[in-house]
Amino acid sequence: MNYPVWELLTAGGGFLIASMAVIHVYVSHLAVGGGLFLIMAEKKAYKTNDPLILEYAKKHTKFFLLLTMVFGGITGVGIWFTISLLNPSATSTLIHTFVFGWATEWVCFAGEIVALFIYFYTFGKINKKQHLQIGWLYFIFAWLSLVLINGIIAFMLTPGHWIEDHTFWSGFLNPSMLPAMFFRTFLGFMFAGIFGFLTSMFIPEEKSRLSMNRFCASWILVPFAFMLISGYWYFISLPDPIQTMILKRSPELLPYLKIFFISASGLFVGAILLALSGISLPVKKILACIVLVIGLIYMGGFEFTREGGRKPYAIYNHTYANSILKSDMEKINKQGFLKTARWVQNKEITPLTKFAAGKEIFKIQCSSCHSVGGPMNNILKRTKKFTIFGMDSMLNGLGKINDYMPPFMGTLQERNALATYIVTGLQNKKITADKTLVPPEKSLEMPPFNKSKDEYVLLSWNDLGMHCISDSSAFWVLLPPANDLCAQVIKRGPVPKVITKDIKITYKVEKGFENPSAHIKLWDNAQSIFGRKLEPNIGLSGNGLSGQMHLSKELNTFEASLIPVVPYPDKGGFDPYPVFTIEAFDTKTGKRIAMTKTITPTSTEMGCKNCHGGKWRIDGKVGFTDETASDILRVHDKNTGTNLLEMAKKGQPKLCQSCHSDPILKTKGKPDLLNFPAAMHGWHANFLTGRGVNACFQCHPSKPGGPTKCLRGIHSNSLDCTSCHGFLEDHALSLLKKEMENKKPGAKRLMKHLTPRKVKNLCDINPRTPWINEPDCLSCHKNFKKSDPKTADGFNKWTKGEKDLYRMTLDGTGKIMCEACHGSPHANYPGDNKFNKNLDNIQPLQYQNNPKAIGTKTCNLCHKVKMNKKPKHHLQITQGLEK
Repeated sequence: MNYPVWELLTAGGGFLIASMAVIHVYVSHLAVGGGLFLIMAEKKAYKTNDPLILEYAKKHTKFFLLLTMVFGGITGVGIWFTISLLNPSATSTLIHTFVFGWATEWVCFAGEIVALFIYFYTFGKINKKQHLQIGWLYFIFAWLSLVLINGIIAFMLTPGHWIEDHTFWSGFLNPSMLPAMFFRTFLGFMFAGIFGFLTSMFIPEEKSRLSMNRFCASWILVPFAFMLISGYWYFISLPDPIQTMILKRSPELLPYLKIFFISASGLFVGAILLALSGISLPVKKILACIVLVIGLIYMGGFEFTREGGRKPYAIYNHTYANSILKSDMEKINKQGFLKTARWVQNKEITPLTKFAAGKEIFKIQCSSCHSVGGPMNNILKRTKKFTIFGMDSMLNGLGKINDYMPPFMGTLQERNALATYIVTGLQNKKITADKTLVPPEKSLEMPPFNKSKDEYVLLSWNDLGMHCISDSSAFWVLLPPANDLCAQVIKRGPVPKVITKDIKITYKVEKGFENPSAHIKLWDNAQSIFGRKLEPNIGLSGNGLSGQMHLSKELNTFEASLIPVVPYPDKGGFDPYPVFTIEAFDTKTGKRIAMTKTITPTSTEMGCKNCHGGKWRIDGKVGFTDETASDILRVHDKNTGTNLLEMAKKGQPKLCQSCHSDPILKTKGKPDLLNFPAAMHGWHANFLTGRGVNACFQCHPSKPGGPTKCLRGIHSNSLDCTSCHGFLEDHALSLLKKEMENKKPGAKRLMKHLTPRKVKNLCDINPRTPWINEPDCLSCHKNFKKSDPKTADGFNKWTKGEKDLYRMTLDGTGKIMCEACHGSPHANYPGDNKFNKNLDNIQPLQYQNNPKAIGTKTCNLCHKVKMNKKPKHHLQITQGLEK
């Protein structure tokens, strides 16, 4: 950031360095191993007394001189030119740290040039011994050059104690210097054999040619074993983070690592074939060219892997790939990137300068690695899917989970300017403001109730208040359509009774929602997702869209579980609140004794497309397109090494919780993987830090202007998601901390960059199991009294177990469910539904003509006697507060 930027646009800095470096390094290694090859080839000619081999040695020396000294010298200068312009900061560090080393290397290089020229021009002009001695001088100078340059290159990967003391010898004698030196030496010998194959094909006499072919083969096959051994030594000398980066963390490196090993095998096989007799000369020439190309690919695979191992640095743990020093990051984040950068025009961001400022930030922080439409690290391809929000979130996550890229450095305003430039400038997307969606009002016919005549009160509810589902079942399923309905029948009287015997309770969805299999592909893929086929419109528990409820003796409640209702009516559009009619019958007489209605909230307004691309599938409001669903699998595969997208394309989609355990679905998953809520929230929290409740809106159907409005109960008047669940960072840390206690290996990585916002530090976070340890109502409603919205905060005060959950709790009598009178979570009475103000208040209005909790100032709804005492909460009985 303290140097001007060389902007290459389409070519891209990464491509230019890579293309230049791989070719140069290929030739420079030949310059080392090839020196010894020349000596041994000459000695072979003398030993066999073969003038053709001696003539070959002389011609090969000329080829070698032109290739290594001329072409190699030019490409070497080219590397210095490119790195000094594309990463001047790292180049400056190399020059200032290793001045003595570079000077020594130039002396050795001068010795190489002089010795090689003398060696070539004195062929046959001086005695054999002296000529070979000159050849040995060349090889020694060349190998010493390798030793010196290797130490400096190895320093960039493993600087060792230099980070602390900045001394020459700490940097040069770094942890990987010695193994890398041996590894590169053996590479040089192998490359000498490769290039020897190419020139030996022009020896006119077959016997001499075959003898030389076998000689060249030995230069590949013999060093091969030593190369593997030294390569392993080289790898284990690297620090654990670099090893992890190479093998696991950087998704781009795995192909290069595979190329390295596959091409090594190709060289081995090629050497054997070229050493055989009986293969025609034209075929061998073609094969020699192929082996030469394989050698280049082999070198490229190694160099890309080595370069990638030090990501996101140019000098590991010191200088980032974009020339910014790690030590400057805190200052930049505090003062702002533009204010600390020397070579920018826009020091401030205003509405008029935002675009230009974003462009300048891109040039300095991104263009050293990313091309614009080019062949390598194409920024256009990698950011095509993003909205400004998604791009901003991606930048927020850089250097955290995506730790193979430098973190964004600067203020939030600067980060947004960069995101805006990439999306509106490079991608040329138009910015459109989100619209507040007002759905058409849903008609509601209130069920009948005669307070003076009816003997029974039928209460029914959905146990979660909102069931989010993913309609992407051709690719994966996060949560299938599986809504739970519950019901209780209360016989009115002086002492009301909850009736569970001799009654039957049925449920039926409203017309137009009976055929969910016509709207989503879950039933087509059930075998792959759940391991069993499902009849169309039948859910996982065997329930359909109408049927009979079953008694749960533990909860004293009738229930119909996992009803496969979807928010798509047959007439089209989106309706997340299908209405069910619930009826109770006396089994002895067959007479209907009570009837009510309730909704089964279910929504596909899950905002994955905000970062994963694609559009809403239904009416521009909700649902997963194939583009969004497939990108999620692509990113998962890229970051974890799975092949889920390939499987999905073959008709084998998966349930996410088949690998990641989840208490709500009662899946065990794989024991070493994080549970699903911890993995989801932990991963995405690293991209959505500092966003407050807006982070919740981006994923869950709770956006104020969205079509669903998940939080719509009485708490929505004064509270938001963070009031109970904490900010996303807090929410994620509570889940991850429990997984860390369970010794799950992925927890620590996701927690590393997360800072709690509701409490002082991580020690104050109470770990929890998802769906079991949830916010406890009594943490705010002390002694069941009304809480103060200004001080209400349910975060970090979890229920002890499943039986303590609001949706599992019975009143003080041990007979009536809390939800029966208070309504579902997120929709506690009185609710305010977007589709109809009273859609969540059907039963309070049906039975007491007000939308408040059942029994509010109307005890005689169930008690057919006058209640003398001021009523208290039913749960107070178990607390010993009511005598």
